[in-house]
Amino acid sequence: MPRRDLPPPPPPTHLRAWLDDAVVRADRARFLTDLGRLSLGAARLLTLWLVSAVFALGWSFVGMALMAFEEGGAAEKFVGAVFLVLGAGVLVPAGFWFVWGAKRDREVRRLLCAWAGFEREPGDAALLRAPGRSLGWLLSSLALSGLGLWVTFGSAGTARPGTDTYGEVAYFMGLGMILWITGLLGAGKAAAHYRWALRALRPGPSASPASPARPDPDGEPARALPAGVSAQVPAQERRSASTESPPLGSG
Repeated sequence: MPRRDLPPPPPPTHLRAWLDDAVVRADRARFLTDLGRLSLGAARLLTLWLVSAVFALGWSFVGMALMAFEEGGAAEKFVGAVFLVLGAGVLVPAGFWFVWGAKRDREVRRLLCAWAGFEREPGDAALLRAPGRSLGWLLSSLALSGLGLWVTFGSAGTARPGTDTYGEVAYFMGLGMILWITGLLGAGKAAAHYRWALRALRPGPSASPASPARPDPDGEPARALPAGVSAQVPAQERRSASTESPPLGSG
């Protein structure tokens, strides 16, 4: 079932013939715009970076725990255990938050695919491709990935024995890996959306024709019945002359 904060799915096939085409087209354009912003909007990118920042905070506690364990004293080990618990308390909720975001993205993509294939319009190209948002996601994600690689390999390459501890090197390398993975996720999402938009804009099979229109006995214009529904004539109207009782006095 769709979430309350997401647009509804397209109407089923048996109801499309009974809906106003202008209203349906307006709803489709509005829903595609909303779903595109939910998928590649600036708020979604900031949310991804915020989740990454929470992961970085949790890893900072883990890094301080490693550096405390490296000291070897009893007090340092106790402090390290405290930092390790704090790190787990931050990383575990961040993991649940990330999984929730992934499920929401999957639902948004499902609705976006459904509305994109529903009664296509000539102006769908710019609406589905979203070149500005895709480019913004791609460039910012590549910059973040480059920063993560620089932090990872820079911390490992500039470490000196006796000056930098193993805990410090592990902390900076882990922080760089978080930034690098976050950038890869953003760049992959932008590229996947653009490829999907190109596939969605390809001409597809035409919709199946609706059932023939049922005549109105009052003289009003005939209205097409939904697909799969046949016009049934009442039993009283289906009686033939041979089944009717003869009039009185006809022998």
